[in-house]
Amino acid sequence: MNLNLVNEVTATQLKKDVPDFRSGCTVRVHVRIKEGDKSRIQVFEGIVVAKQGGGINECFTVRKI
Repeated sequence: MNLNLVNEVTATQLKKDVPDFRSGCTVRVHVRIKEGDKSRIQVFEGIVVAKQGGGINECFTVRKI
């Protein structure tokens, strides 16, 4: 597979308005929970413990204190 094509598709999928944060920052995460035919948003607040990956594969771990 052509790596340039993968990079172009990835660049179009990235969000532009993501704030900069790192380990030790306190964040508030809004999670959409679907139960049956209903859905709701639950807010989760905690400290960022780890951040790994990059681009659309980036993920972070939050610990609730």
